[in-house]
Amino acid sequence: MPVRNESSFIRRSLPAVLAQDYEPQRMEVFVVDGMSTDDTAEFVQAAAKEHPNVRLIRNPAKIVPVGLNLALAEARGEIIVRVDGHCEIAPDYVSRCVEHLLKDGVDAVGGPIETVGETTIANVISAAMSSRFGVGGSSFRTLKDRAMLVDTVPFPGYTRQAIESTGPFDEELVRNQDDEYNYRLRKNGGRVLLSPDIHSRYYSRSSLSSLWRQYFQYGYWKVRVMQKHWRQMRIYQFAPAIFAALLVLTLLLSPFLRIALFAFILVAGSYAVANLTASIATVKNKQWYKLPLLSISFAILHLSYGFGFLYGLVRFYDRWNGDKSSLQPVTKPAENPRQA
Repeated sequence: MPVRNESSFIRRSLPAVLAQDYEPQRMEVFVVDGMSTDDTAEFVQAAAKEHPNVRLIRNPAKIVPVGLNLALAEARGEIIVRVDGHCEIAPDYVSRCVEHLLKDGVDAVGGPIETVGETTIANVISAAMSSRFGVGGSSFRTLKDRAMLVDTVPFPGYTRQAIESTGPFDEELVRNQDDEYNYRLRKNGGRVLLSPDIHSRYYSRSSLSSLWRQYFQYGYWKVRVMQKHWRQMRIYQFAPAIFAALLVLTLLLSPFLRIALFAFILVAGSYAVANLTASIATVKNKQWYKLPLLSISFAILHLSYGFGFLYGLVRFYDRWNGDKSSLQPVTKPAENPRQA
């Protein structure tokens, strides 16, 4: 579990891990703390006193991929399950992952996530993040009823063999490190399974500003993933950036060119109609008072990702060599990670 400042959620996410129906003596739990300034680390230390299989690891770099590599260097298990501090996994999560990895001939496995919110705004954000209009081809957010091979899954279980053949997580990628990692796994012939019997709950951001920051970073770091592995890109992943670029370009040219004004009205108007239609279809139980917030949430998902992607293109304009140097772990792994 790579975490940082998760005081509001660690009291649910870590107990959910410790409540697994998998045999506790066969499971070790590493919580890698990115130098939290709240009481996250203190809570983990208290839990470790009651549960000998819990260990707290400090992560001075503060970012997720470094934390994952620090934990992998210590882990001894033949199966590794990555869990976030912002989620709750079902009591049979680990056992289900183990079952599929041993019986189905796959290298990674995860399940669809239930995105939830605890406030009105968070609830609306969770609905937008569970909509195909909102998140496009993210099957683990929109599909609940069938097993299928996919590009990536949240909170995956991996075989040790898959981890060793794929290598460490890319420590340059503050975001999107899981997409990049699972692409490398699949490039090496690995298979990633989405299974409907593996359940988890993810708590969405609780404000529109935090949602903007989250998806801006997703778009921004997606550029680096694209530069390293352009073959992993899908057409729909370019749509937010194209939309954002068209809006800005036509708006800037509209005072000078009438056709640009018409183009801006066409682009903005078409999106507004699609947004409103999707918002109406997504509102549940006729809670129409949520409609404006839902429409705004959809727009934030698309525009923040799009502008983040465009900014990434500018920021990383000279990084098209696909540099892989960041795949070296910051700490030297143990000689034999299977031995204590």
